[in-house]
Amino acid sequence: MSNLCSAPRAITPQQLLSEQVRRILAAPVYDLAIETPLQEAAGLSDRLGNRVLLKREDLQPTFSFKIRGAYTRLSRLTTRQRQAGVVTVSAGNHAQGVAMAAAHLGMTATIVMPSTTPSLKVQGVRARGGRVVLHGDSFPHALAHALKLADLEGATFVPPFDDPDVIAGQGTVGMEILRQCPGPLHAVFVPVGGGGLIAGIAAYIKYLRPEVKVIGVEPEDANCLQAALQAGERVVLPHVGTFADGVAVAQVGAHCFELCQHSVDEVLTVSSDALCAAIKDIYDDTRSITEPSGALAVAGMKQYVDREGIGGQTLVAIDSGANINFDRLRHVAERAELGEQREAVIAVTIPDQPGSFRAFCQALGKRQVTEFNYRCQPGKPARLFVGVQTHPVQDPRDQLLSGLKAQGYDVVDLTDNELAKLHVRHTVGGPLAPGSHEQVLRFEFPERPGALLAFLERLGQRWNISLFHYRNHGAAHARVFAALQVPADERAGLFVALDQMDYRYWDETDNPAYRLFLG
Repeated sequence: MSNLCSAPRAITPQQLLSEQVRRILAAPVYDLAIETPLQEAAGLSDRLGNRVLLKREDLQPTFSFKIRGAYTRLSRLTTRQRQAGVVTVSAGNHAQGVAMAAAHLGMTATIVMPSTTPSLKVQGVRARGGRVVLHGDSFPHALAHALKLADLEGATFVPPFDDPDVIAGQGTVGMEILRQCPGPLHAVFVPVGGGGLIAGIAAYIKYLRPEVKVIGVEPEDANCLQAALQAGERVVLPHVGTFADGVAVAQVGAHCFELCQHSVDEVLTVSSDALCAAIKDIYDDTRSITEPSGALAVAGMKQYVDREGIGGQTLVAIDSGANINFDRLRHVAERAELGEQREAVIAVTIPDQPGSFRAFCQALGKRQVTEFNYRCQPGKPARLFVGVQTHPVQDPRDQLLSGLKAQGYDVVDLTDNELAKLHVRHTVGGPLAPGSHEQVLRFEFPERPGALLAFLERLGQRWNISLFHYRNHGAAHARVFAALQVPADERAGLFVALDQMDYRYWDETDNPAYRLFLG
């Protein structure tokens, strides 16, 4: 069998797909993985006016599709390679697949994971017999260390996605979908990280049923495949969001991209709030809890149906994994209503006089108030931070805003304002005295024991901290909102210092959420 890892070849797209399909058909995944059900989602089907089927890869032994590719790759190793063991790098799901596959085949497996990996995934690897090495704050750092370890130990490095056998194992998901759904099928929605899953699924489906659309779905802040397809070549994203940690990849795999160029119809991107809403959708229909990356396909499918206005079609969404830390669920629940457009977050200015609050509630009518923050400052108009229940069709956000403005209220929509949603809603208070020279910043930095102290030490004692809010829900990165008292002539020096810290940050000094409630 020819090797997809070879140099560029004179091969047609159809021959490329045919070669990958042969690998998929020969993949021995069922020695360890299971054929997962294609389950109808009654609630989603009713709401979207289409037949929605969920491919339940969260039911695999490792709670993720990754076991398919991991076992396929390890099963191809020679006797000598098995004796030497394997090394891989992963933020969690591939790691668990490799650990389980290695144990089944009687091999040793060393798994290098970023130090920011959720603890549930680290525990899952150790429980399956894998040796865990935590190294670096990001995937590239962990990857470099894994390659070094493999070289030092004479072990075989097992790529998490960019490998023909890994792609073949993941492609058996597409094979099962066509077998389980032999009738009309409009589109299959696939989550995308490094590209192994969509490359395998798309190759198989487009080779056998080219009329079926294959649509990738990525987070807005981790869209490496979308960017590559638009550029016509692989690109490296300068920054990658980590809310959906299972797909936090800066560059799509080379072999994956070659296949996707010929077999993927389009790639959609979705927000973190939309992912939270999709997690809730899946839970409502299946009573199972999906990790953010596992809900990508459902979020993208909802966006596609809304954009295209289709009805009466059969749509498949890959529910790709369920490895989520329990303490992240509070953040998911908090943001799900926003993602479903069932909550608006607004700032409202009212007169500071008796009866103003009651009058405002009367203006809201019978709408449900989900959150209310208020701080009186004598002699000044009162600012309200309000969450209001809405409905995308029956009572949309625009209708709420226009109705309040028509009644004379000064309203600012903060529903899409990250500073407001992450921090200000928890810190509503009042401004410092005039001349305090506040510079307002939002940070993200890798979460680990002692991370907050390390951040403060790197920030130093040059400027006084006048406001501080730290927020984390079991994610790989902590979120900080801080105000520093920085005289105007020192402001340039502040940003030089911040750039040297090498943490992601945003200047929020002019953000209306800060100006209204804290500035």
